[in-house]
Amino acid sequence: MSKKTTARKKRRVLAPSQKYEMWVAMLTGQGTQREIATKYGVDRSVVVSVAKAAKTGALTALSAKPGRPGLSPEQAEIVELRAEVERLKATVTEQAVALYLHEGKARWD
Repeated sequence: MSKKTTARKKRRVLAPSQKYEMWVAMLTGQGTQREIATKYGVDRSVVVSVAKAAKTGALTALSAKPGRPGLSPEQAEIVELRAEVERLKATVTEQAVALYLHEGKARWD
C-alpha cells in the first residue's frame, strides 16, 4: 500500500504592515476572504484570524478609559514591591533605634 502525500505550502510569515493592509482590504470590501488570501499567498484562515485579532485589539483600545494609560501588571507589581521594600527598611530602622535606646550603648570590651 502506498500513501499519497500532498506537498504542503511553506508557512508564510506576514509583517504587521501586511496584516494591516489585509485587514483594511477586508474592511473596505476590496475582495472576499478567499481573494485577499490568494493575493497575499496565505490560507483563508489566516485572513480570518487577522480580522479577529484586529477586532479584539480595536475593542480593547476603544474600551480603555480616557487619560493616561495605566501600568502593565508587571509594572504595577514592581511599584508595589518597591513600596514594600521601603516600608520594611523603615521598620527595621525603627526597630534598630528602639533596641539601641532600650539596651543602651553596648560595651566593646
